[in-house]
Amino acid sequence: MHDSIISDVVIVGAGPVGLFLACELRLADLSVLVLEQAPDPDSPLKCLPFGMRGLSSPTIEAFYRRGLLDAVVAKKTEQNPAAASAHWMQQARKAGGHFAGIQFYKDRLDNTKWPYRLDGPCQTNMVSDMAHLESLLAARAIALGAEIRRDAEVKGFSQSDDEVIIRTRSHTFRAGWLVGCDGGRSTVRKAGDFGFTGTEPQFTGYSAQIELADPDQLAPGRHYTSTGMYTYQQSGTLAMVDFDGGTFHRTQPITLDHIQAVLRQVSGIAVTVTALKLAATWTDRAFQAQVYRKKRVLLAGDAAHIHSPLGGQGLNLGIGDAMNLGWKLAATIRGNAPRDLLDSYYAERHPVGAQILDWSRAQVELMRPSPSSRALAAIMRDLIETPDGATYFADRIWGLSLRYDLGENHPLVGRSAPDFEMADGTRLGEHLRHGKGVLLDFSTDAALQALVRRWDKRIVYVGSDARDKLGLTSVLVRPDGIVAWIGEGPLDEEKLSHAATRWFGDAGAPIKPKDGS
Repeated sequence: MHDSIISDVVIVGAGPVGLFLACELRLADLSVLVLEQAPDPDSPLKCLPFGMRGLSSPTIEAFYRRGLLDAVVAKKTEQNPAAASAHWMQQARKAGGHFAGIQFYKDRLDNTKWPYRLDGPCQTNMVSDMAHLESLLAARAIALGAEIRRDAEVKGFSQSDDEVIIRTRSHTFRAGWLVGCDGGRSTVRKAGDFGFTGTEPQFTGYSAQIELADPDQLAPGRHYTSTGMYTYQQSGTLAMVDFDGGTFHRTQPITLDHIQAVLRQVSGIAVTVTALKLAATWTDRAFQAQVYRKKRVLLAGDAAHIHSPLGGQGLNLGIGDAMNLGWKLAATIRGNAPRDLLDSYYAERHPVGAQILDWSRAQVELMRPSPSSRALAAIMRDLIETPDGATYFADRIWGLSLRYDLGENHPLVGRSAPDFEMADGTRLGEHLRHGKGVLLDFSTDAALQALVRRWDKRIVYVGSDARDKLGLTSVLVRPDGIVAWIGEGPLDEEKLSHAATRWFGDAGAPIKPKDGS
């Protein structure tokens, strides 16, 4: 066993969540080591079409606020032939997303329901692929100074009041903190004895790339049958769901004969599969960690919560965890965080995870191959076609309804900050790129500027008029882009000081140098 290597934070898992978190911590100049079990980041399951992921509004905003959105958009997967052949791309109306396969359309949306959204670079939803996102985030993490070690399977860890010692096959690593971002079968979660509770699977889902003797036997698109569901693209991309209680998942090899048998059962068509190029299984098992932190060990992403991939919420949920956790953990390590700041990670993110798990469960019930589920789905189609229905589902699926309970009545507090455009042409998102808080002062009040200087290096003061102030005079924004306080009239110094202290610690508290002295 080699000598220990010391870091401020060790992150286990080099997926998008772990890599995004590494970037967040490096913005605070912390030493970060990422340990990844897989020796090679490349996998065909991360590439199109299987690696396609829908990005919700909070995820898009997170990339934008850290200067990553242009690079994400640079590779538009909707222009890729595999993505462009998707059944939802072949429709005359613009689909905005789906609930259990029931689509809502953008021409039905009532945009007046989102009065605090401002036009800007961020879309409400878009698609990308896992391979591109991981490559982009790994390059950014390395450029910022994080170290990534692959083929480094974590065997276990122990922790004291002062540090965590992590063991791999050939090394031990000492860190002030350990974060498990190592997926649904998380070693960190299991070794840390985190409680993990939820509901067992009802189906085995399949993703496969196949060739058929007669490709025209299966109609493109999503189909519900008396025995399950399948989606087929004539490029040979197949997804199907078999309500077998999840018994096949990871219990047997996935063979051509098995895929053919399940496809015949689910479709009711005697198709012949002539080639199986790639296949994977998944289930709707929905579990969540009972706590997200044990002393110096934390969980994020799939390590903290698992559910079916229906609707593509998993990646978005994990990026949200990392965006919420990064600045709070950094402030805690630096020593200028409020005493309960790190506890707010669980308080804010656990309810979001629980809501997504229930959202996933509801879709599974609607997909069941039963007359009652089909009847309920018919009603759902009628509702989702109404403006109120389509807007409700867009709000939930795109993440526009996300709001943390920060104990304030104003409807904007606890929500993602509007991307205000300042008089000089800059936007709020640009001022958040360094991972600090921002105070927008539309009135350029000298007293406000003097007050915020007390939180020097933690809050950036931006005094400028804005194109659309939404009736506000000032806005305090957390590093994750969440509104912490708003001003609508004359400055209330006491309330602003209270909000700033709550999220950024005592005014004037020093930031610890990197060596911790």
